[in-house]
Amino acid sequence: VQLQASGGGVVQAGDSLRLSCSLSGVSGDSLTSYAVGWARQTPGKDRDFVAAITWYGGSTYIADSVKGRFDISRDNSKTTAYLQMNNLKPDDTAVYYCVLNRFRGPLRAATVGDLYSGSWGQGTQVTVSS
Repeated sequence: VQLQASGGGVVQAGDSLRLSCSLSGVSGDSLTSYAVGWARQTPGKDRDFVAAITWYGGSTYIADSVKGRFDISRDNSKTTAYLQMNNLKPDDTAVYYCVLNRFRGPLRAATVGDLYSGSWGQGTQVTVSS
């Protein structure tokens, strides 16, 4: 399976962006017990998850730092996951990565780290100017 992240860009504070994570080499029907996550990274810092979703089951995780502004969804027919980012802030500036991994159970802060060992796509840069 390969993951292709896209949709990043340079925006102003308060703007919105939607990132896409397209999965190739896999069908949606085979993604039972999988989850997709979005993590972001700035130079010199760890890659931190901001959102994740189980492909089936409807469990989602949104980090406190972006709760109320970011939302995650997936389209099974397109085998694509999305990260909708609203009211962007300069602190949201980062490279955003998506990851796919096997996952069971509810997504929450204590369990989303299980996705780190999955398959990562290349990142897409998001730059928010003030």
